[in-house]
Amino acid sequence: MTTGLGDMRVRKSGFRRATANVLTAALFGLVGALTLLPSPAKAWWNDDWSLRKKITIDASASGAGITDPIGTTPVLIRLHVGNFRFAAAKDDGSDLRFVAGDDKTPLKHHLEKYDSLLGEALVWVAVPNVQAGAKTEIWLYSGNKKAAATNDAKGTYDPDTLLVYHFSERGTPSLDSSVWSNNAQSIAQPADGAIVGTGLRLGGNSALTLPASSSLGLAANAPFSWSVWIKPAALVPNAALYSRRDTAASNGLVIGLDNGVPFVEVTNAGTIQRSGAGAALAPGGWHHFAAIANNGQVALYLDGALYASVAAALPALNTVALIGGDTPTSNTSPIAPGAAPSASSQSDSAAVPDADGGATATPEAAPAAPAPVAALAGFVGDIDELQIAKVARPAGFIKFAATGQGPDAAKLVSFSVDEETASWLSGYFAVILKSVTLDGWVVIGILAIMAALSWVVMVDRVSYLNKQTRANARFAKSFREVSSDLTMLDRGDADEIATLGGRLSEDDATMMRASSLYRIYHIGALEIRGRFAGNGTRAPILSATSIAAIRATLDSGYVKEMQKLNRLMVVLTIAISGGPFLGLLGTVVGVMITFAAIAASGDVNVNAIAPGIAAALVATVAGLGVAIPALFAYNYLISRIKDLTTDMQVFVDEFVTRMAELYSADRERSDQIDRRMAAE
Repeated sequence: MTTGLGDMRVRKSGFRRATANVLTAALFGLVGALTLLPSPAKAWWNDDWSLRKKITIDASASGAGITDPIGTTPVLIRLHVGNFRFAAAKDDGSDLRFVAGDDKTPLKHHLEKYDSLLGEALVWVAVPNVQAGAKTEIWLYSGNKKAAATNDAKGTYDPDTLLVYHFSERGTPSLDSSVWSNNAQSIAQPADGAIVGTGLRLGGNSALTLPASSSLGLAANAPFSWSVWIKPAALVPNAALYSRRDTAASNGLVIGLDNGVPFVEVTNAGTIQRSGAGAALAPGGWHHFAAIANNGQVALYLDGALYASVAAALPALNTVALIGGDTPTSNTSPIAPGAAPSASSQSDSAAVPDADGGATATPEAAPAAPAPVAALAGFVGDIDELQIAKVARPAGFIKFAATGQGPDAAKLVSFSVDEETASWLSGYFAVILKSVTLDGWVVIGILAIMAALSWVVMVDRVSYLNKQTRANARFAKSFREVSSDLTMLDRGDADEIATLGGRLSEDDATMMRASSLYRIYHIGALEIRGRFAGNGTRAPILSATSIAAIRATLDSGYVKEMQKLNRLMVVLTIAISGGPFLGLLGTVVGVMITFAAIAASGDVNVNAIAPGIAAALVATVAGLGVAIPALFAYNYLISRIKDLTTDMQVFVDEFVTRMAELYSADRERSDQIDRRMAAE
């Protein structure tokens, strides 16, 4: 019965251990996989590029808040040392590639400016179908020294765009970046430090001439879009920004400012219509100015918002246009601003004396030519990013340009951190690690040592407990086969094990030497053998006192075995409790240093704060990385140790019980009675 119960206990214990082993292996495997795997990301568009960065175009309420339709539009991407690693890209930026949010479709782009030495770049990217009130994501790839340039200014703008001037030229006429090649016909003075790179400076007495090309020709009542960035230097009455007049038919279109008040003036067959007056612009500030003509209505937009409008259809215009100047309505030389227009001095009819001294009527005079109207003054100030299109751009398109190209561009365009290929320490984590300060690395180094020690302890304890489990199972099986002599498995030396008449192999005997149960058994066997050494031929008998003494000796062996099982477990408890606190210490110190650096520099912005805070948090992550595996391993090992200590307790009880059955005085008296009854 005792043997059957022992077998059942062994089977249950073995089942529990096997289950625990499987669950623990699965848990460790999962934790290891999650630790080693990099952050999830989409497949790279091309592995030849080592860096990529996600760019988010946010037209939602959390960003630019554009609710009107936008459509396909060129997006200005401003790169600087705070959001782009110029050292990793080619010196001329020819390896830059822009890919749609699906990370598969390349996008057309061109460089307006790229200066790797100063760390500045202006890139225009054609982004298809930008949705109002939503976020659009694109990818910027760089870091391929073998890449060829793919600058495509013509492909960046749609065919409806007739003219785009970036004004980045010096000493040459402005070049058109659209597919129509409507280059300027004159040279103007560049202006450094414009709203987007280099602009154009207009002094009021010189104008930039646009060509009278067929693509720029306007049909009567045709849709039309015109936009530019302006920075007035002075408030001038009736100053023309854009002027185009058909002098023969007295038709014209003028866009300008009247003492800082934006206006649009449409002339049809000599009839002038001008938009209403609104708030004047103060000199010295940049503003986005746009005029949209469609269906007999011309609307003015200022900084992306509707400013004024006039109910007028555009006339047919096929002449040259001027930027920053105007021409009179007649086919004569321009009249200087403020000059009085000339008048016809010829009367409708006149009489001259004839030969008789009488008066003879002269032939009827030809109709007088219309008197020229004085030209408007020229705009005084800087301009940038002139664009003309043969379609009426939607209001969302205008607001998108005003926001994305202006000082509020950060609301519309934001950048993620760099991601790298072929490295486990890539993407966000790589940027964070590069921002860790010296004090953070000191804490992380201490935690790394603690983690290494805890892992050594884990491996050592798991190996030791597995060895003990196998050895105990083999010894328990042999011990259950002992019948009358409890010392038959022991020869008096812990390194010498009886083989039960040859039924134990040398491998089994070697395994049993590592058994904690055998070591306890060996103590008991030595005690029994020592008490029977001088017994001679008498029957082996142990008194109750001797059995209690042997029990005490077995208990001492049990305590020593428990100490062996719990050896080094304190390292795991230190890792569990101390790791997070060390990590928290590193984080607090890192945050303090970050805020101290911000206070010293005075640069308070998200880009300045985020890397330092993220790097400080690495210490906490490292502390948790030490504590979490140690916690899992500690709980697992404690459960294994508990099972082994239970087995030892059961064995001690079983050994003492069988010792009392075989060697106690009560057993001897019972045997004597049995022999006497048998003799009678």
